[in-house]
Amino acid sequence: MVLKVYVTPLSTGGSPVVRLVLAEKQIPFECIFVDITKKETKTPEFLKMNPLGQVPLIDDDGFILYETRAICRYLAEKYATQGPALSPSTPQGRALLEQAASVELATFTPALIKVGREALKGPRGLPVDQAILDAALAEFGQKLDVYETILSKHNFLAGPEPTIVDFFHLTYTPGLATRVGIDIMTEASRPNVTRWWNELIGRPVWVKIQAEAAAASAAHNV
Repeated sequence: MVLKVYVTPLSTGGSPVVRLVLAEKQIPFECIFVDITKKETKTPEFLKMNPLGQVPLIDDDGFILYETRAICRYLAEKYATQGPALSPSTPQGRALLEQAASVELATFTPALIKVGREALKGPRGLPVDQAILDAALAEFGQKLDVYETILSKHNFLAGPEPTIVDFFHLTYTPGLATRVGIDIMTEASRPNVTRWWNELIGRPVWVKIQAEAAAASAAHNV
């Protein structure tokens, strides 16, 4: 049976990242768009698959899996010989991937969330506390300084080629630039971060997914 993939068509979150991995790996799949604005992830039928009521989610011939990072790891391993690897085959390579994934989850993303929590108040019509936002941006900048050092040694976070851990960073970060005009990822003081980031967001598959997502967001007024 063909792989079923439940995602939102919108531009942020894990859905576009899973779609990116599927496209990069050239994996055949049936895309099932779920309208979160209509609470389609909260129906009894969907909650049987994911009690958290969230997307993305995959159904691989009855094997149900949710959570973006878990799905990406599964796809990279199951389809290791199809398309670009996206996950190293050696113990050292996999260790570097998991090291980078730990940094993303425990260091990069929490700092990003602090920025987003304050910055995204504006589009919601709420007052933004500039002092809090400035402090959050400074903290996030410190994390990016570490990334600058890491990326000065190799092109991507786990080595010379892109892997799923690079793609994990696309979950929410692009929304800072597109929704509130904060483009901290391409500051001149961090040329290696800028190079890495531009390579990620410039991937043709990602550009296509984002264009489709922009149209969907406009249609849903979100």
